Amino acid sequence: MGRPIPKIALGLALAGLLAGVALPAAAQDTGTRPRARPHITVHPRTGGQLPPTAKRYCHAQLVKEYRVSGPVIVPHMQCWWQ
Repeated sequence: MGRPIPKIALGLALAGLLAGVALPAAAQDTGTRPRARPHITVHPRTGGQLPPTAKRYCHAQLVKEYRVSGPVIVPHMQCWWQ
């Protein structure tokens, strides 16, 4: 369960709505639709050694790397065609 909203904050929010306060520019709807994510297709580099039904398999894990600022956890991915 979250924390209850204080009555003062709720009252101020209601007063702002009743007064017709304009929203900040970031909160206003500009009418533009968000861009669609590009579709990326990955093809094998080999010149025909793999069958057309070959699939790309990947293994991802988090690995601790030691850097000057201290240890950092970074994602590592290994992929292969089968």
